[in-house]
Amino acid sequence: MPLGWRRRRKASHDGKKHPGNSDMELVIPNHFQCPISLDLMKDPVTLSSGITYDRESIETWLEAGNFTCPVTKQMLKNFDRIPNHALTKMIQDWCVEKEKYGVQRIPTPRIPVAPVEVSEILFGVTESARRLDQYRCLELVQKIQKWGAESERNRRCIVANGAAAVLAAAFDTFANESIERNATVLEDILSALNWMFPVDTEAQKSLGSRASLGCLVWFLSCRDLSPKENSLSVLKELLACDQQLVEKVSSIEGVNEILIELVRKQICPTVTKASIMILVDSEKSIGERALGVFDGICCCKEGREEAQSNALTIPVLVKKILRLSDLATKYSISAILKLCKYGSRHEAERVLLVEALQVGAFQKLLLVIQVGCGDETKEKATELMKLLNPYRVAGFECIETTDFKNLKRSF
Repeated sequence: MPLGWRRRRKASHDGKKHPGNSDMELVIPNHFQCPISLDLMKDPVTLSSGITYDRESIETWLEAGNFTCPVTKQMLKNFDRIPNHALTKMIQDWCVEKEKYGVQRIPTPRIPVAPVEVSEILFGVTESARRLDQYRCLELVQKIQKWGAESERNRRCIVANGAAAVLAAAFDTFANESIERNATVLEDILSALNWMFPVDTEAQKSLGSRASLGCLVWFLSCRDLSPKENSLSVLKELLACDQQLVEKVSSIEGVNEILIELVRKQICPTVTKASIMILVDSEKSIGERALGVFDGICCCKEGREEAQSNALTIPVLVKKILRLSDLATKYSISAILKLCKYGSRHEAERVLLVEALQVGAFQKLLLVIQVGCGDETKEKATELMKLLNPYRVAGFECIETTDFKNLKRSF
């Protein structure tokens, strides 16, 4: 709405003069202005002090922890905000009268939702989910969505009263019963949850269940774009809150193929970006587990001998340092140390150490210590650098860590 303290109507550019109107100012009446924002009030409400403010401005004031009236400085007897219908009607009439100056009529304010109303609806959602009554639950969820669409204030009230945990529990219940049969209500719950993140631990637990994750992946295969976007958004937020869920998502059959297909098709930028982020998190988890297993294999003599015989072992391990995650770096350094320190023959140890130097292991280990790491990783990195240092002094050159072409090996 193009309103402010004043509006100036300039003369038209058609060359004609309009006596009396060429330099006319539009002044908003003082009693129409909010004492806090000094803008035209859209939803005037009166406090117990008798002063009227715009609802959004005074609620921001009260939510900041203030207990006094901004104008009178008096302590408020209560925090009730009583709609001033008479003033609202006067402002609307004034807007209509000044329409020729570009003033738009303010819409009739909607009464904001109260916490008790939200609690009643959420109780109904819980009960309908318990009875597996998808139609009643759908009706209540749609009411929540309608309230949320009306104002940001309503959204804050809905979230503050624990809506995310209740809706997540209902989502898990209906997904457990049957995804196909309850697809409509599940889709609406998913849509409502999208603007409630970040969610609490209870909601994360419900959405992180096997049934809920399976339902989210199922929606990725839908033809409609909206369920895809909502599902990807929820998955992305969940994985950001709890990295342990990455393994659960990765274990769902066909999920990586679905995500890769979404990236390939490039349905829309939002879907493509979210799919890539989930794939990256999934690959990261797989890489960490693989390196952990490899580090365990290097604990035994037979495992070390098999690893030492493979020309890719050292280059790949060095490449994973500082590339995947702190945990991957820890496993990579531990495995390299075991291979170099406990080699079956002295000549084999020498070859591995020289090879590690050639792919930039010393530089990476130094960087690991400089940027910070765990005590165990730091101790192993230091020990490995001591093993590498004599060969470094001997004149073996280091190359860039990502430059494997000079090794003359097939990767």
